[in-house]
Amino acid sequence: MRRRTFVALLGGAVAARPFAARAQQKAMPVIGVLATGAPDSASPFLRAFRQGLGEAGYVEGRNVAIEYRYAEGHYDRLPALAADLVGRNVDLIMASSPPSALAAKSATSTIPIVFRGGADPVADELIASLARPGGNLTGVITVANELIAKRLELLSELVPRAGVFALLVNPNTSTAEHVIREVQQAARAKGLQLHVLKAGSESEIDAAFASLIQLHADALVVAADPFLSSQRERLAALAARHAVPAIYAWRENVAVGGLISYGSNLASAFRMVGVYAGKVLKGAKPADLPVEQPTKFELVINIKTAKALGLTVPPSLLTSADEVIE
Repeated sequence: MRRRTFVALLGGAVAARPFAARAQQKAMPVIGVLATGAPDSASPFLRAFRQGLGEAGYVEGRNVAIEYRYAEGHYDRLPALAADLVGRNVDLIMASSPPSALAAKSATSTIPIVFRGGADPVADELIASLARPGGNLTGVITVANELIAKRLELLSELVPRAGVFALLVNPNTSTAEHVIREVQQAARAKGLQLHVLKAGSESEIDAAFASLIQLHADALVVAADPFLSSQRERLAALAARHAVPAIYAWRENVAVGGLISYGSNLASAFRMVGVYAGKVLKGAKPADLPVEQPTKFELVINIKTAKALGLTVPPSLLTSADEVIE
């Protein structure tokens, strides 16, 4: 009788192991990543995010699980993807862009959200203030389109004979009209002619470049936007094919063959988002974590692309460049 009792108890312990394992797995915090782009284009930034998580003591698959949702450049998919993550009751949502952050905020007021935002998340109605965000959101901001007039100036310095410029902007963003006005004003101040081209899809990018050639534009300013950022290889290839000097917001555009960029360091921003996510998982409240702001902007030039375009980079630009890609 005693032996039967022991066997029964042992059997019960073995049977209980799967349930215990599942309980342990559930105890592992889960982060839901809400990305605007596609897996390939988002990979360097998500790698930086995981690096930041690692610095905070969290390693994917070891003590944190991550579920990824990609909008593939279709902003209208973000609300459903955010709702899916909320339905899965993730412990934290990482929003990779302002559109992602807005979708996440609309989906939940309780799950913590750490975002990579634009220059003014207060105006975007994501947070109450940079110092004390309030609510369930905090994050890191990058300054991009606020520097677009400076980009026009830099490109004009690199291509001094250019008199006709084009601006490529995604019309599906809330900042599009503001960006257009900024560049128009900067172009008028320099006596330059400006054409505005709009693209919110891959086919529209191709059509925009066809229009750019018909308009005999000498140079191109590409607005900062999650979708356009995800299309960096296509943009670089089209600019090279049509021999159009172009300036971008992010270093990543120049790394794949773009000519020049000026703006915040996106990888550093995503690394800091990872650090913040780790703090929140350890118990910090987003409402009490001040939004991180960039302290440095980087100028990156691709000399190989400049040579292919027949451009000589002025010594003043080379001296001030933070990185020169040969």
